[in-house]
Amino acid sequence: MKIVLIGIQGSGKSTQGDLLQKKFNVPYLATGQIFREMAKAENETGEYIRKIMYAGYLIPDEKVLEIVSEYLEKPEYDNGYILDGFPRTVRQAAEFKNGIDFVVYLKVSDKEALHRISLRNDKARKDESDEAIKRRIELFHKETEPVIEYYREKGQLVEVDGERTIEEIHQEISEKIKAHNG
Repeated sequence: MKIVLIGIQGSGKSTQGDLLQKKFNVPYLATGQIFREMAKAENETGEYIRKIMYAGYLIPDEKVLEIVSEYLEKPEYDNGYILDGFPRTVRQAAEFKNGIDFVVYLKVSDKEALHRISLRNDKARKDESDEAIKRRIELFHKETEPVIEYYREKGQLVEVDGERTIEEIHQEISEKIKAHNG
C-alpha cells in the first residue's frame, strides 16, 4: 500500500502517519525529516538545504524527486510506504514514478494550523520561525492545492476533515482506505 498524506503545515500529517504506519504495517517517511537531517550535514548539500528551508521556501522539484526516489529504493519500502510532505507541486506528482494508491488530504484551515503550530513543544526547530511558517502556508495554497486537484481528477484523493479529534480522523481515513481497497 502506497499512501501520501497532504495537508498544510500543522494539519496532523505526522500524527496520522504514525497511526497509519502501525495500522497498515508499512513504513512512514516524512520528507521534512529527511531534509532536516540532511540540513545538519556540514557539506555543500547540507548548506544548500539549510538556506532554502530556514527561509521557508520549497526545495526545487528535481532535487526533491531525486532524494525521495533514492530513499524509496531501500528494501524497507518494497511493500509500500506512507509519504508525508511529498509531492508538493504538480510537477513532482506527475514525475513521481514510484507509485501512489491513495492520497489523503487532511483539510485544516490556516487559523487552525497556526494555532496547532503555536502549541508545539519543539520551538528549537529553525525552520519554524513565524516568517518561515507564513511563507510555507502561502506556498501550500499556491503550489500544493493544485496537487490536491491533480489527484482528485485521477480518482486517488481521500479528503478528510482534519479539525476533529485524532481518533475520529484516523477512523475516517482507515474506513475510506478500506472502502477504496474493496
